[in-house]
Amino acid sequence: MSNISCQESLTHCIASLQDGKVIAYPTEAVFGLGCDPDNQQAVEELLQLKQRPVEKGLILIAASYEQLRPYIAVDEISELQEKKMLGHWPGPVTFVVPASPNAPKWVTGKFESIAVRVTDHPVARQLCESVGKPLVSTSANLSGQPPARVWDEVIDQFGEDFAVVKAATGGRENPSEIRNVLTGERIREG
Repeated sequence: MSNISCQESLTHCIASLQDGKVIAYPTEAVFGLGCDPDNQQAVEELLQLKQRPVEKGLILIAASYEQLRPYIAVDEISELQEKKMLGHWPGPVTFVVPASPNAPKWVTGKFESIAVRVTDHPVARQLCESVGKPLVSTSANLSGQPPARVWDEVIDQFGEDFAVVKAATGGRENPSEIRNVLTGERIREG
């Protein structure tokens, strides 16, 4: 995979997602590991790669709010809360929202909520648009290692054959801010 272009790597990653594989892709600040959130085997593979317990839950990123709605208990969010959330998107703010009964437990973990974001990174958006749904998004790094900020660092940690989109991150220093949509509480600074 070392001598292929950004477009070729993007095409390869889309096919890998459709085949139920885990990929790495650029986000606003770091590279993310992602897969189809509805594919339990793919999510379990991602968690094993990260050495991350399922109980912690995972973030979903999407190209649009419409892609996220099936995973959210939208009737539990007021119009004002929804308006405030949508005012931050697309962008680097993740919201913890009530999870829909349809949201997979391997994504929500031990929580009755789910963390979601409409990304403004063009490559991440293109991936979501191409597969027609959100992607799991967690930082691309092995446990104890710093998150990858360039695709070469993904290859260094996960190997030459790992599917990675060879494109730049959005250049932000900090990971996305995380807020609770119901309370407005800031859970993580961005």
